[in-house]
Amino acid sequence: MVSFVRETTTFTTTQNYRPVEALQFVQSQLGVVFKAALLQTSDSEYQVTISKKGKWLLNRTKRQGGVAKSAPTAHNREKQRFVEQSRPYLQALGVTDVQGNVIPAMQRKWKQINKFIEILAKAIRETGLAERSQVHVADFGSGKAYLTFAVFDYLTQLGLDAKVTGVELRQPLVDLCNDTATRLGLAGLDFEQGDVQHFKARGINVMIALHACDIATDYAIHMGIQTGAEIIMCSPCCHKELRPQLQSPAVLAPLLKHGIHQGQEAEMLTDGMRALLLEASGYDTQVFEFISLEHTSKNKMILAQKRQQPRDSSAIWQQIAALKLFYGIRAQTLETLLKGGIVDHQCTDQL
Repeated sequence: MVSFVRETTTFTTTQNYRPVEALQFVQSQLGVVFKAALLQTSDSEYQVTISKKGKWLLNRTKRQGGVAKSAPTAHNREKQRFVEQSRPYLQALGVTDVQGNVIPAMQRKWKQINKFIEILAKAIRETGLAERSQVHVADFGSGKAYLTFAVFDYLTQLGLDAKVTGVELRQPLVDLCNDTATRLGLAGLDFEQGDVQHFKARGINVMIALHACDIATDYAIHMGIQTGAEIIMCSPCCHKELRPQLQSPAVLAPLLKHGIHQGQEAEMLTDGMRALLLEASGYDTQVFEFISLEHTSKNKMILAQKRQQPRDSSAIWQQIAALKLFYGIRAQTLETLLKGGIVDHQCTDQL
């Protein structure tokens, strides 16, 4: 089909014609509605103009720089991806088949991997980690390690000496991922059994914790801050700690009497305070939708990038104190950890 786009000052219309019909349409319009036409081919440009007296003029110009590259003829254009489907680890993890095609049941995971690497790539550029000789990444709750393998592969393709450690509670998954990494010859990628509360930080540049339950996210953020990570990436879930503490201010009581609203309020307050605490600890922070709800319900991400220059954080601590007073919050795990306190696990239902 040949596509014709007509633009006016108020709207645009598109109509498709078969080649024979398209030629007939051009013949009916040229010289009647349009007094000029430009045809661009791979090596030349043809300009047709029609004078007021009805005289037709044709001018041909050779394209500079030789023959232009032909446009793709396929109907569906290839999308720009940060991860190549041909990467061996994707097949090893069951994301793609032997031909390099994404397995239909893994489409959501494939999109999640690409979006995650896109976010990470931008953060690495902005923090200057791309210029480092070595980068150490820790991924807590790595699971089957789709993202852990993707991060290692991306960093090595940048030419970095990457050390990526996946931390997972379930020993069978740890063994499976270590076997896969060994089979693929990925030196620098390894997996350890453990959790975020007991893992000893060792010079981590990038701290990742996706879907860490309730206050496990707070422990992960605290570890990232303590080890001086340039990038902290969290996708929180199971916001249980603050909800029992919430005391609805009188003006909000009619809204928060509904359980779903109270849960949403607790989630917003929890992650909002986490972002503020990161900012008070020397990070620039964003909270945004990681990937659309159609792919996963756990779609929020907290992205923190360490500042190059320190700032006065007293105003941020005042904001945190005001929020706690407004909602009647007695304790929040990340704040407690940052101030060197001991978390009372009896007050939480997590992990």
